[in-house]
Amino acid sequence: MSGAAFALLAAAVVLAAFVQGASGLGFALICTPVIGIVRPDLVPVTTLVLMIPLNAYIAWRGRRHIDLGGSGWITLGRVPATLGGLALLAVVPAAKLNLLVGAATVLAALASFAAPAFTPGKATLLGVGAVTGIVETATGVGGPPYALAYQHRPAAELRATVALCFLVGEIVSLAVLFATGRVHAEQLDASLLLFPALVVGAGASHFVHHRVSGPRVRVGVLGFALASGLALLVKV
Repeated sequence: MSGAAFALLAAAVVLAAFVQGASGLGFALICTPVIGIVRPDLVPVTTLVLMIPLNAYIAWRGRRHIDLGGSGWITLGRVPATLGGLALLAVVPAAKLNLLVGAATVLAALASFAAPAFTPGKATLLGVGAVTGIVETATGVGGPPYALAYQHRPAAELRATVALCFLVGEIVSLAVLFATGRVHAEQLDASLLLFPALVVGAGASHFVHHRVSGPRVRVGVLGFALASGLALLVKV
């Protein structure tokens, strides 16, 4: 990896970790399109690996605010759907993965912008988990369905609950990718190199997360995601 490529990825990780730590979503939406442009061979493994320690930290920090019932239903839908994401990886050529990532990012951002306020029931939460299981395993981008379910809940509840759902799902996705030989040393090396940037961004979020209101950050994250996804589609 060239110095310029690493610097760009590190900057994206710092920003993404800060945004997710402050708002509860945004890491994959910010990072994955940038990784897809610079080093598409690192998608989705590097994103998934970096999100595990990040979401473990966010979930632990906000553990008092976790919606255990909602996260349970999401996980129940999320785990079996991981195989659907694996199937997508099997049928989509590596050269077309950027197209899948870009389209998933743009559609998810638009859906999040347009979604009206609602209170999700068990069926909705199961569906959110299933969609996330497929899309996140295949592309590394899984936050928008969670955002749709919790976007109108208190910010502390959104951050902590989404982090727990992410954490469980990412572990499952990586386990499946490992078992099927889709995780390579270079992807893990990149994750290790980018880990200090993750720590910087997550650490900075600690000082502002309690002051951040959901709506403003949500609009900013989704706007960046939309731009990044469109840039990835143009590159394709």
